[in-house]
Amino acid sequence: FNPHLIINKTVSNIICSLVFGHRFEYEDEWFIELIKRFDSALQIEYCTFGKCARWPHQTVQQFWSEVKDMIRSEIKEHKKDWNPAEPRDYIDCYLTEIQMVSDNAESTFDEENLVICVMDLFAAGSETTSTTLRWAFLYMAKYPEIQEKVQAEIDRVIGQSRQPSMMDRANLPYTDAVIHEIQRIGNIVPLSLPHSTNRDIQLGDYTVPKGVVIIPNLTSVLFDKREWETPYTFNPGHFLNEEGKFVKRAAFIPFSAGEEQQINKIKMCSIP
Repeated sequence: FNPHLIINKTVSNIICSLVFGHRFEYEDEWFIELIKRFDSALQIEYCTFGKCARWPHQTVQQFWSEVKDMIRSEIKEHKKDWNPAEPRDYIDCYLTEIQMVSDNAESTFDEENLVICVMDLFAAGSETTSTTLRWAFLYMAKYPEIQEKVQAEIDRVIGQSRQPSMMDRANLPYTDAVIHEIQRIGNIVPLSLPHSTNRDIQLGDYTVPKGVVIIPNLTSVLFDKREWETPYTFNPGHFLNEEGKFVKRAAFIPFSAGEEQQINKIKMCSIP
């Protein structure tokens, strides 16, 4: 069976509970349509240049326009019983902030920006996690001996009687290494996102002028033979030292580097 949609539903419901204040039943038509539109738009945007020629630009814009309309409808429902003194979720908090800065002409807090922020949370917080989990399914199925070692470690540390917690992570070095190796070899955002320099900068021997669009090639780092012993092989040992303890590698940048990487690390914390 194809786990794509059910994984998307599972992960997206976590974002829904934070943003909308509630989860959706998996068969909820509104919820399914929202996920499908996000999925279709991102597939088109992330496709290779050769395939992109098959998709008209208007199609992408139509998907995002429909997503915005669906988010606006949820905001409209929120405003019916919104109480600034008792915020239920992200939308309520944002609406309160809009109200508080309504007299500030320079404020960027408005309902249209709220729609965009909700879109960003879904796109960055749902798609990256669900895609990574699908790669995890694939590699655990392909390498059952690794899957068995992960399961044995989880059974030994956590057992079968409770849910895992972030506190367990330090005691699951092999599982942690497997998760990192899935992210490395899965390479789900090979060119990251386009960035633009806001000032002239010096990068080694190169001067990069202000206003230049930069596309970082993360693949070149994640598969660098100088950094990884077996870059094209699924090998959790890349993140383990001789004692079997987890080691974070400097070349591990599946979501770029700097502040952006820290933000995305937070988003991916639900994977373990």
